[in-house]
Amino acid sequence: MLDRWMDRLCRVLDGLMVLALAAMVVMVFANVVLRYAFNSGLTLSEELSRWLFVWLVFVGAAVAVRDRAHMGVDVLVVRLPQPVQRAVLLVGHALMLWVTWLLLQGSWAQTRINWDTTAPVTGWSQAWLYAAGLVFAVLSGLWLLMDTWRLLAGRLSLADWHPQTTAPGHGQGDAQ
Repeated sequence: MLDRWMDRLCRVLDGLMVLALAAMVVMVFANVVLRYAFNSGLTLSEELSRWLFVWLVFVGAAVAVRDRAHMGVDVLVVRLPQPVQRAVLLVGHALMLWVTWLLLQGSWAQTRINWDTTAPVTGWSQAWLYAAGLVFAVLSGLWLLMDTWRLLAGRLSLADWHPQTTAPGHGQGDAQ
């Protein structure tokens, strides 16, 4: 049930990222055309595009945590026995959770500090810009905790974490 809810959330976030990217493209393109063809421009375009880009990156990184799409180097880990692989994955998850906690603390501090600071063009609170880090930390922390629980319960292995991983000698590029 929780997995279905998380899948729906990721679909919504994917849709929001598409809308953000489309809005960025339209605003920047319109600004370039207005600037070069009519010697004018949209003052809102640059600031809003930058904000959308920050949100796009943080939300995209969180969704990549859920999809286990971040790069991982497992050359050594795949050669270890299964119980050691699991221990290494648990240590890796613990480290990722710690870094996510640090990011949460830093984003929360920056959000509080910048609550009364306004953006020059929109007049919006700069806290909304730093809140992207909060959203990333909460979502990725939740998804990392879920995967850590699966690891501890024995329902997640290295092959699940990195589906492209194959045993030595069985990869597409290996010499036979």
